[in-house]
Amino acid sequence: MSAPLHSTERRDEPMARHTSWRVGGPADRYFEPASREALAAFVRGLPPHEPILWLGLGSNLLVRDGGVRGTVIGLHGALDAIEVDGLTVTAEAGAHCARLAKTVVAHRLAGAGFFAGIPGTVGGALAMNAGAHGGETWDVVTEVEVMRRDGSTVWRPKSAFRYGYRHVELPADAAGFVAARFRFTPDADGRAEADMKAWLARRKATQPVGRATAGSTFRNPPGEHAARLIEQCGLKGCRLGGAEVSMLHANFIVTDETARAADVERLIAHIQNTVFDKTGIRLEPEVRIVGEAA
Repeated sequence: MSAPLHSTERRDEPMARHTSWRVGGPADRYFEPASREALAAFVRGLPPHEPILWLGLGSNLLVRDGGVRGTVIGLHGALDAIEVDGLTVTAEAGAHCARLAKTVVAHRLAGAGFFAGIPGTVGGALAMNAGAHGGETWDVVTEVEVMRRDGSTVWRPKSAFRYGYRHVELPADAAGFVAARFRFTPDADGRAEADMKAWLARRKATQPVGRATAGSTFRNPPGEHAARLIEQCGLKGCRLGGAEVSMLHANFIVTDETARAADVERLIAHIQNTVFDKTGIRLEPEVRIVGEAA
């Protein structure tokens, strides 16, 4: 995908246009850079304490109906280059995870198949240590490029970051992720492509692919699966407003054209309360909830 010819900057941009749940109020300011240079100049020109929300495909994000104060920077479609050099693959933050997986496989490398099951961008995967099919993003990271508030960028080793299950801490001087380098292994037995395709087929059969959803809603508790707990509590098909627990996979919430962010947030709370009352386990959201209520 080629970068846009011109940067885009809009005020009061509806975030429902940019999130996979297709809900969310307006951002005070929305910016899509045409290039790294445009991104650096824009970030450098922001007020020092302006809140910034970095956005990929909006696939792990719930924006409340009152919208987002500050600036949203959308990287998907702009910073999306992927380069392969031996066993090292460099990918910019706006690159789609599925494209990263396919590129790695095409170069006869193994260890990236799980990226095909992440419905987001490299930047989003870095920010939450996204994972699927037994793999996690930071397992294969070697170093990461971050942008600072003055618009400068710096490469930092994996050891400079604290990360865990669906959690990553940015260094204090970092505004957001710009790119990462990953290291993979040779596809010695030639199974990488077939394994990736098999995983994608299982995903299509067991998850509501193509529906308005944000991926897994809750983190898996230690030694448990959130989907099993939700289904065990009889919540499959539970609906509040335009939001519903998927009948295909209980850890997915799907929305229709009538949904509001408040419906999703109420359903998340209802699931948490019900599961806790019946099992004593408190489910923690995997999705990030931002913005203000309407």
